[in-house]
Amino acid sequence: MNGSGPAPRFIYSSSVKLWGSMDERTRVALSKKMTFLLRHKEGFTDEEGWVSIDTLVRELKRWFPWVTKEHVLYVVSKDEKGRYEVRGNKIRARYGHTVKWVRPTLEEVKEKILYHGTSCEAAKKILKEGIRPMKRNYVHLTTSIDEAIENAKRKGKCIKILIVDGVCLEKHGIKLYKAGKYVRTCDYVPPECIRGEL
Repeated sequence: MNGSGPAPRFIYSSSVKLWGSMDERTRVALSKKMTFLLRHKEGFTDEEGWVSIDTLVRELKRWFPWVTKEHVLYVVSKDEKGRYEVRGNKIRARYGHTVKWVRPTLEEVKEKILYHGTSCEAAKKILKEGIRPMKRNYVHLTTSIDEAIENAKRKGKCIKILIVDGVCLEKHGIKLYKAGKYVRTCDYVPPECIRGEL
């Protein structure tokens, strides 16, 4: 090829359309498996959450035999929430980890108002005890009301959006970190920093 024509076409499966590209259903399925491996697979990443893209591709081939590095990078490029970070030939999930010794170093930020979406039942306990990481390594908050609503809907039909005072967190010495486009993480939110609900 002289390089001036269209990109070459490689068919990996009925759902994969182009080299480095795929239909939406396949993209979502691949992204979910990527986040599972990067966040929850014991011993898969280093303590900062990094793993080589080649290693990730080899593991993904157990479920997606056609997958290549280009497909992984395509998923990253289409992710609107900032779940992933790529440096050279390494990739990591920026938040959501449950492997206890995986704690990515992230940028510290300051926010005035944040939101936490939860179920009505859980909200009663949270208002008394604060927001704890539960199964994850950190508490996950968001600067987006829409994202808080989306998160809450995964937890039940009756939902609550709690308003968190970022200035209050700072006064308590609790640091906030930018984990995604809207996601902010911290160690704990005390009940006195919850200012109300939507």
